[in-house]
Amino acid sequence: MALERLGSSLYQALRKVFRAPVVDEATVKELVLDIQRALLQADVNVQLVLDISKRIENRALQEKVPPGVSRHEHVIKVVYEELTRFLGEKPAALRVEPGKRKILMLVGIQGSGKTTASAKLARYFQKRGIKTALICADTFRPGAYAQMQQLANRINVPTYGDANAKDPVKVASEGLKNFVDKDLVIVDTSGRHKEEKSLIEEMKQLEKAIKPDEVMLVIDGTIGQQAALQAKAFHEATPIGSILVAKLDGSARGGGALSAVATTGAPIKFISTGEKVEDIEAFVPSRFVGRLLGMGDLETLLEKVKEAEIKVPEKKAKQILSGKFTLTDMYEQFEALKGMGPFKRLLKMLPGMGYNIPDDAMEMAQDKLETWRVIIQSMTPKERENPKIFSPSRIKRTARGSGTSEKEVKELLKQYAMMKRMMKTLRRKRMPFFGGTKGQKFPIDET
Repeated sequence: MALERLGSSLYQALRKVFRAPVVDEATVKELVLDIQRALLQADVNVQLVLDISKRIENRALQEKVPPGVSRHEHVIKVVYEELTRFLGEKPAALRVEPGKRKILMLVGIQGSGKTTASAKLARYFQKRGIKTALICADTFRPGAYAQMQQLANRINVPTYGDANAKDPVKVASEGLKNFVDKDLVIVDTSGRHKEEKSLIEEMKQLEKAIKPDEVMLVIDGTIGQQAALQAKAFHEATPIGSILVAKLDGSARGGGALSAVATTGAPIKFISTGEKVEDIEAFVPSRFVGRLLGMGDLETLLEKVKEAEIKVPEKKAKQILSGKFTLTDMYEQFEALKGMGPFKRLLKMLPGMGYNIPDDAMEMAQDKLETWRVIIQSMTPKERENPKIFSPSRIKRTARGSGTSEKEVKELLKQYAMMKRMMKTLRRKRMPFFGGTKGQKFPIDET
């Protein structure tokens, strides 16, 4: 992922600062050069790179260091603040109130990922208790409605459309009549290019007819700096209320798209970071920059835990902490982790973890978790509840049934025993759960 490369480069630049015996002018200038190089490689506009690096250098060298903060920490804080400011300091939320219908109209060029984005947005709000619906007003692209239906069926969201219709205004109007009881209705429109005058005119007519509460521009993150021209052209045709940047998972130009859009003044409200319908998140500049710099993002991680509905009843929690931890409990935790998304993405939300673990190690961990899930599925209920009964013959049968080796089954049982001991240790130490980032130090590894 390209943004990971940008983040890794910035993280390594900050590590050099933290390891330096003293932070003098030479150290700051070297940091600025590293930041410039990282941003330019991410396709950020040259003038923007010069502006941000100049501000970082001036603040790092001229600002008085606050009491109780080392110069190393102060420099890292300056970088964090300037990058956040660069992408828009305050998050722009899309507010939807239950019982009060909101119409969201998606626009963008063909191939930008609007239809997929509409389903992702529907899923995002559905998980938050909002009644959502989708309307396919794309009467230009063959198969658009079929694609929307396929995506919507996966998440159980109602859709409206007509594969043979030619008039998008009529389709959208009829769809809105069908969804008067919904909290959020997302209208997907035909893909258009900033030079296609007829389609731009159609977009204007559709906006005038359905009177959406907000128009959201979907921009393909792979187009880099061209995103600014797109945003400007669409905004001139129909006032853009917000922007969703899609496809930030595989392009070297993601940084360019984000920064280019930020310069237009249009708020980025969502970013799409993967192919799955769950791979969407509200864009909060401070959290995004925190992840890029390896500082973690505990708030988003806690939100993902909540979304995955990892609920352990109090009675069960007490049993686990007292040592009554079964393989069934272990399996449930694996399932919950799977529901939260890729293991690597979760680790990046933990301070200092994202860039300290090699990619191959993280992939191995992901594969290992999947293997263990399959092994537990192959056990009998009695074995899952009481692993002490495992004998060589039971291990052999479980390995055969799960398509794994006896060594892997033994490895799982060993890991289970370690986790059970750890639960007892937590009980004795009465370790509290952490739930915030207030006063959080910047976790740049010093070793």
